[in-house]
Amino acid sequence: MARTARPRTRSAAPRARPVAPLAAPLTTPAQRRAGRRAWFWLRLLVLVSVWGSLAVAAVLLLLVWDLPRTDLALSQTRRAGVTLEAANGAVIATSGDVHGEIVRLPALPAHLPAALLAIEDRRFRQHWGLDPIGIARAAWVNWSSGQIAQGGSTLTQQLAKNLFLTPERSFRRKAQEAVMALWLEWHFSKDELLEIYLNRVYLGAGAFGVDAAARLYFGIPATRLNLWQSAVLMGLPKAPSRLNPRTAPEAAAGRAAEVLGAMVETGFITQSQATLAAESIRITPRPSRDSGWFADWVLDDLGTRFPGNADLVLRTSLDLRIQAVVEARLEALLAGPGARAGVGQGAVVVMQAETGQVRAMAGGRDYRRSQFNRATQARRQPGSAFKPFVFLTALEAGMAPGDSVADGPVNLGGWRPGNGAWRSQGQITLEEALTHSVNTAAVRVLARGGGARAANDTAQRFGLPGPFPRDATLALGTGEVTLLDLVAAYAPFANGGLLPEARGVVSARADGQPVPAGRPTLLRVTTPDHAAAMRRMLESVVTRGSGRAAQPPGGRQVAGKTGTTQDFRDAWFVGFTAAPPGHGGGTLVAGIWLGNDDATPMADVRGGTLPARLFRDILESLAQPAPGAASLSR
Repeated sequence: MARTARPRTRSAAPRARPVAPLAAPLTTPAQRRAGRRAWFWLRLLVLVSVWGSLAVAAVLLLLVWDLPRTDLALSQTRRAGVTLEAANGAVIATSGDVHGEIVRLPALPAHLPAALLAIEDRRFRQHWGLDPIGIARAAWVNWSSGQIAQGGSTLTQQLAKNLFLTPERSFRRKAQEAVMALWLEWHFSKDELLEIYLNRVYLGAGAFGVDAAARLYFGIPATRLNLWQSAVLMGLPKAPSRLNPRTAPEAAAGRAAEVLGAMVETGFITQSQATLAAESIRITPRPSRDSGWFADWVLDDLGTRFPGNADLVLRTSLDLRIQAVVEARLEALLAGPGARAGVGQGAVVVMQAETGQVRAMAGGRDYRRSQFNRATQARRQPGSAFKPFVFLTALEAGMAPGDSVADGPVNLGGWRPGNGAWRSQGQITLEEALTHSVNTAAVRVLARGGGARAANDTAQRFGLPGPFPRDATLALGTGEVTLLDLVAAYAPFANGGLLPEARGVVSARADGQPVPAGRPTLLRVTTPDHAAAMRRMLESVVTRGSGRAAQPPGGRQVAGKTGTTQDFRDAWFVGFTAAPPGHGGGTLVAGIWLGNDDATPMADVRGGTLPARLFRDILESLAQPAPGAASLSR
């Protein structure tokens, strides 16, 4: 039976289970982009930090790799220097780096560091070596004024530069200065830094530190400085050379007034105190304008006499009053009658006959224009100023001042020396021949004394090395001498026959301790009787002979000799007399030379004219009371 197909029925579809929706995305596209940027900046920050640190380290290494060792720089507190003092203790010259005593801050007057901080670094106690406020203020002032009117360096930066660095102007040097300033602030207290600065700062004229400068400029230690003196010293670091009190007193006083004004602004002093101090400023001018020739002479062989590396303080024989008189009188003569007679230069030496101590020396007209020392370096023919050694040779050979010698014409192989205005008398005494400087008689005296060789030996015995000719022209002074040697050679005629060694140093201290400076060297070169005979003959030259112009009024006893070379190229006078009161006692020997550096002839200038007159002028000035002596005596 066929099955009947049953219709298929679609079963009901099963109910779909609720399906949980898919999870929402973790970030939106914007968030993903932000995340990537953050990751980029993080990595960049890390890279910059790493590489920046390396770069900073490299820069620091570049800055510090050639810095000097701080321990060595701080331990080197002194570099050898020389200070020359006049006979009265006044400083006349310095050489090298001059240091005074190491001073401690509590021992200094309070106004000294106060003046420094007021003018150089008012925020010194607040900053840490670098002062951003000070730098900003300086930048604003400079920008406003359109010029560099103010600096931003702190006192610590200045100290770092002075201790460790060079004055070079560059970014690298300034960066090194900042590094060293931070190092100094880390290792020292503010008071210690201030103390180091005051002992190290350069204050002009070779003086390092306030004590050296106080002694140099004011003749006192730093512990005794008054207010205006402190203001002068603390104004110097800005420009030590331009504001040097010895060479620019007006500029130094003006800067001191600025410092006093700054101290008023900081409240350390009142305006009335500043005004009083400014009105009290009295900067003493340099004692001698041209004592540089004397200083150069003293310093010439210093290393041989004082070996070592100690700081030297040398008390010299220079008499400042004699030196000032010599300079003033020489300049007056050269500017007046000397100029009219074609005299361009001159030199003067004053020496104590008994010791050889040089009391004054002018090696020319103006040391600032020419440092060549015509008293010690120029070798010139002395003319008749050499005759005393010819006549002394004759005395030692047995002649006497009263013996006769012919004064008539002489002809030696065609050489005929003249006698100028002297009229022959046939026979004259040796004393007359020297008194009137008779050339023909001097030639005969030379021969009777043993000739040129004997006179040459006498001259060398008296410290005149020559060269000298070995013929009869020697009687007229055709050899060569220096003024200093000739002055020393005349000293035995004044002191009884003893030749002194020319000396400039009387006493010495090395690093504050006395050291031997050498004793006066005296060598007997003739007998007292012969020296006395020559002295009487030389006195006759001044009283009635060629040197009459050298005789000062009042009958003062003076001895000396004139000298003139051919064509009036050189004119000399060397004489001696008792030292005026207050100038060391004994006998002073003074030598004068006038002429021109190029040996241009002068207009009839002879030893008995301008040189003898200058000798007299110097004696007259020294015989007068020193300025202020009368008021002091009252």
